[in-house]
Amino acid sequence: MGNCCRSPAAVAREDVKSNFSGRDHARKDSVSKQKPAITVLAGVPKDSIEEKYLVDRELGRGEFGVTYLCIDRGTHELLACKSISKRKLRTAVDIDDVRREVAIMKHLPKDSSIVSFKEACEDDNAVHLVMELCEGGELFDRIVARGHYTERAAAAVTRTIMEVVQLCHKHGVIHRDLKPENFLFANKKENSPLKAIDFGLSIFFKPGERFSEIVGSPYYMAPEVLKRNYGPEIDIWSAGVILYILLCGVPPFWAESEQGVAQAILRGLIDFKHDPWPNISESAKSLVQQMLEPDPKLRLTAKQVLEHPWLQNAKKAPNVPLGDVVKSRLKQFSIMNRFKRKALRLKASKKCSRKWTLTMMALFQLKS
Repeated sequence: MGNCCRSPAAVAREDVKSNFSGRDHARKDSVSKQKPAITVLAGVPKDSIEEKYLVDRELGRGEFGVTYLCIDRGTHELLACKSISKRKLRTAVDIDDVRREVAIMKHLPKDSSIVSFKEACEDDNAVHLVMELCEGGELFDRIVARGHYTERAAAAVTRTIMEVVQLCHKHGVIHRDLKPENFLFANKKENSPLKAIDFGLSIFFKPGERFSEIVGSPYYMAPEVLKRNYGPEIDIWSAGVILYILLCGVPPFWAESEQGVAQAILRGLIDFKHDPWPNISESAKSLVQQMLEPDPKLRLTAKQVLEHPWLQNAKKAPNVPLGDVVKSRLKQFSIMNRFKRKALRLKASKKCSRKWTLTMMALFQLKS
């Protein structure tokens, strides 16, 4: 019976065994024979992360890093560790990107809507970002699991997202990759805070500064990103896309290929005619339209979004269920995104055949 009456956290703290260390040391020996390891973070001792943390199972995988569950050996606190392999840092730009991510996470003030950053570590093989562990699950999964989903709930989520955007912009940061997957609930409680967890594509900016690098996720890209001339207004657009999905269950700009999505974004035609839009309040539709304004000069600022009547009176927003159709669409959209990430993991692990990987890539429009 052993552990049946103990919490998962207690079991993890006492019983977890790491297979990370062996891989790390083996790779360390291999790298040391080839060439000296690069230094990414100045002033950070190059100690093995295993000396301070017990690194365990994989929690998630992105394009640039793998996130693991880890435990502070001194305090036994459960944390998350995003490990960025130095083998992927092929250019000076790649190295600068990692340095910037660390700098931004240190720069942003502590806030209940942003994952708490603990420290950055570095060894010969990787840069490790240790941060608060969010165990409450992804945004859409929580919505689908709820029996009652309304405009009011969507407004509460949107307010949190916009508070993150406002905080970033106030402190000279453009997020550049706002999407539902980059928000997790801190815990499984009903009143758990929602937190932004990933700033890997974020960048510092000064008033009036423009950028040309195309970054982000296709569904959420603002038209000016595709035109390679943008500023902080792109975060408002991305948040507007999330709000549109929260209200109807599908993205406003949809196509069978990334090129098709880009073309739909540039056309800027938004559907407010089909279900459930006739039943959505005019105030909510008004906010969506103003956030998805094609001209960034006319688009609302973060402050203006938060001052919009629909968010100012979020607790008075319609509490009528948006319907099973919306929840079903959100579930399907979430499943599609999860399959995309799984395909990336399969591709990276080399545990599947090349043919299977190519099939998965084709199915979910991923570039192999």
